[in-house]
Amino acid sequence: MTSISRRSFLKTASVQGVALGLAGTGIWLPQSAYAQATALKWANLSPGFTILITEYIRAKGLAKKHGLNLAKPITYGSVPTYYDDFVVGNYDVCIGSWDTFAARYLAGVPLQFVCALTTANMINIIAPKGGVTSIKQLAGKTLAAPQSTGTYRLTRAVVKDLEGIDIQTAIKIQNVTNPAAAVTLVMADRADAGLSWEPSISSGLIKQPDLRILYNVGQNYKKKLNLDLPYFGIAARKSVIDRDPGVVAKLNAMFAECVAGIMGNVDEAVRIVGTRTGIPADVMSLAISSNRLQFKHISMANEKGRETIKTASGFLIRNKMLPREIDAKFFAS
Repeated sequence: MTSISRRSFLKTASVQGVALGLAGTGIWLPQSAYAQATALKWANLSPGFTILITEYIRAKGLAKKHGLNLAKPITYGSVPTYYDDFVVGNYDVCIGSWDTFAARYLAGVPLQFVCALTTANMINIIAPKGGVTSIKQLAGKTLAAPQSTGTYRLTRAVVKDLEGIDIQTAIKIQNVTNPAAAVTLVMADRADAGLSWEPSISSGLIKQPDLRILYNVGQNYKKKLNLDLPYFGIAARKSVIDRDPGVVAKLNAMFAECVAGIMGNVDEAVRIVGTRTGIPADVMSLAISSNRLQFKHISMANEKGRETIKTASGFLIRNKMLPREIDAKFFAS
């Protein structure tokens, strides 16, 4: 039996009582009032930059400012579990890679993509300085990589399209469950290279100076297409949006202010979050100052924003990593 405090009971009873009382008198109560009576559930990954986002929002009170009722974020240590729990509806708002959301959407998961938050500059392959010097030299060697993630699929598609090598077939993949583990295997000389993302990349570079960036996915994409490649962003369960259509604009406004605040004063943002990211302050600062962890808010309510995702999805479709094009209903507007 689930326990409930007297305070929680009275709070819930108060909200429900007001709604029922107004309904009984014929006074209309906005749907959003019912929707926000229950806090939206969201989550983050530890260690990692998603905690920088969630904790900055909490510290600055941005949810309340933009009319959102957000519960304390659930913290995960496994990428597959993090996404799987969102897919089955254990939480409502997810910070993740757009292509993972696209794949789940095309498989029938009721979700919509709200906005992008970072570029794919944060996705990198690292290797020892005395090791391979190009992505093609990894053929036949070992690459530590989180295969269940959108990071892996996106990297595979971009590298195959731009460099003419399929990392899935030409390289031995050592699967890991989180980005930090890929870097750890390279540092321990148990893999020739590692596919990971910031801030795990900067953490490895600081801990072991003889590591270097072998390949930056976002930068190579931009060199070819003169476009930013979006990466992490925000998706919400379709039921949440259906219940309160105004939540999309609120989420966009909140995350836009979050990104602007972090980039406007990186030192303050890192200081506010402190050790809660599981990442030392110097590592997080390096990730951002290096322009690898590049925050950019792009709303899917705008056609330009939707086009960036459609263009990027073409890489995945051509390389059979998405079964078909994403339609307009994927985008929250």
